[in-house]
Amino acid sequence: MIGYLRGEVLEVREDSVLILCGGIGYEVNLAHSSALEIEAGKEISLYIAESFSQFDGPVLYGFLSKEDKALWLLFKTSIPNTGAKKALEFLNKALRSVADFHRAITSRDPKILTGIFGFTAKTAEKLIASLKDKMDAVSVQGESKIKVVDEAPYLSGVLEALTALGYSAAESRRAMEKLHTAGINPNGKVEDIIKEALRVLKK
Repeated sequence: MIGYLRGEVLEVREDSVLILCGGIGYEVNLAHSSALEIEAGKEISLYIAESFSQFDGPVLYGFLSKEDKALWLLFKTSIPNTGAKKALEFLNKALRSVADFHRAITSRDPKILTGIFGFTAKTAEKLIASLKDKMDAVSVQGESKIKVVDEAPYLSGVLEALTALGYSAAESRRAMEKLHTAGINPNGKVEDIIKEALRVLKK
């Protein structure tokens, strides 16, 4: 069983890479956010997990750290009806901020999972029910990136307003993160925060 690969990246795709190791090219599936950090022509090291597909046979999944791999395995083994690909989709969203994802699960707050990470309400409840007693065993790398989630009521209102104006959930979340980085006042009026978010989105 392959557990680790190091070699030259021959090709980077949206959610996979082709890596040359010992004269053999391995196609490895990755979370999209992880693939964005990889450059063709550079050497890379990946932690590997193997799975078996009924149609494709053995499939390799790669992770930039052992903590990412552990989180993927937790999704795959602890969440009902979750296979390797679905676990990778969950991981891709959680990697926006593992510290905040961890906090959302342990505090059992579905609003953070839906408003910040983009999970549906049904999936958010499923994640909490499946992982609430297991997340403490997961090693969390890095600090909280999305501190504005502490004000979930106002945050939900702003995100809903932006969505109603035609912006996607992803665009709205990115705008809120930029405002947070710029020093947004979470105690300000919702109307003022929406105006600031619109200025960011129109740049």
